[in-house]
Amino acid sequence: MVCTMAQMRTWIEPVVAAAQVASSFYDPALLFVVKNYYNKSIASLNTSDSDALQRSLSNFYIIHNFILGLAPLLSAYILAKIGDRQRRKVTICVPLFGYLLSRSLLLPVMLLDWPIEVMFGSAALNGLTGWFTTYWAGVMALASEGSSEKKRSLKLISIELVYGIAGFIGSLASGHIFVSVNISSHQGLALVIGSLLLYLLCLVYSIFVLKVPQNGTSELVDHEHESSTQPTESSKLLGETGEESTPEMKSSTPETTSRGFIALLFASAILYNIAVDGSVDVLSLFLLNKPLNFSPQYIGYANAAGYMIFITSFLAVFFLSRWFKDVTLILIGIVSFTAGIFIMAFARWAFLYFIARGVMLFALIPLPTIRSLLSKHILGSSYGKVFVVLQLSLAISGVLTSVVFNKIYQVTLDTFNGTCFIISGILAIVSLIPLSVSAYKYSRFHAIRRE
Repeated sequence: MVCTMAQMRTWIEPVVAAAQVASSFYDPALLFVVKNYYNKSIASLNTSDSDALQRSLSNFYIIHNFILGLAPLLSAYILAKIGDRQRRKVTICVPLFGYLLSRSLLLPVMLLDWPIEVMFGSAALNGLTGWFTTYWAGVMALASEGSSEKKRSLKLISIELVYGIAGFIGSLASGHIFVSVNISSHQGLALVIGSLLLYLLCLVYSIFVLKVPQNGTSELVDHEHESSTQPTESSKLLGETGEESTPEMKSSTPETTSRGFIALLFASAILYNIAVDGSVDVLSLFLLNKPLNFSPQYIGYANAAGYMIFITSFLAVFFLSRWFKDVTLILIGIVSFTAGIFIMAFARWAFLYFIARGVMLFALIPLPTIRSLLSKHILGSSYGKVFVVLQLSLAISGVLTSVVFNKIYQVTLDTFNGTCFIISGILAIVSLIPLSVSAYKYSRFHAIRRE
């Protein structure tokens, strides 16, 4: 029983779940606070131009996301280095504290009518304490350290599953809470308070309960012992099925080859992330705009539908990984996203939006699977640094994506407001190029080695 409890204390899933519910509460509250603020500003000008509101919202999120994405550059790598020196929880606790402190600034904006520009300072504070860049890299590093190489893809996608289920529940609840629960006649205040309490709970749990796996789990040690006589999953990916992976073969692999493989995986991840971020950054505005005109309750339903892909992607990896290699799984995920986002571009009715979400069943598979592949080609002592470099790359590209896609959305409002989704689909297809090159290059390399 003591051993079981000790193992349970290494689970990061409770933190992931509670933090994501907190985020699901906070995000719609911020969206409608910003919308109401600019609605009042536009009304004071005696105009009801919906395009003016869309542009104001878009400009706010351009600045907000720009600050949020770039601020972690000053702290994320430092926190990751500290995390790799046996202080793994630093990369989780510091960002959680930043979430709690920065997001509490929405309260005076709501209650004391502070200017909405305060939220730019909130974004800076959140970014300087690591934001999602450091937090998620810390989560992935801790999960990788506590799992065997054989089961790592499933472990990382299972954490994404917990993240998605929590987001699904939080999104469903947020719409109803926003509409039904009013505190002091302030819509959304209950959501913000609930969000802050959950962040506080996560922080306390991470400091006093969460335990970092010591040099991995026993399962990892057992797997490493087995791998001396059996090919690893990464070896199978590279075409070494049916043969022993000898020390001579491993040592003969050039270091530049591994670096090339990692670089190609980085390129594929960044391109795919740009495609996803580009669509997500304008999706809320797209849903609020005509002809959809989603209410707060429908925004909750829409977000919940988006989180369903976490469940379906997990099930896909769980079942399909028995027959398909990691690269094939990534390919399935990219195709799923591409087909769905093209449908989304032409969504003019609510049912078509939900059909598009349904087609994106496996869109989550690529990024966690790429992280799993990366972890199999680096030392455990470098997990934090490599994951945070990847996350920083995704964050920087995401910042630029946010600016570009929001501007494109503004320009195409009066022509075809689904243009951003079309561009996202094209970029997702382009991300297949470095992925295909890496798969071909390494299968060919190891075919030559066997000869």
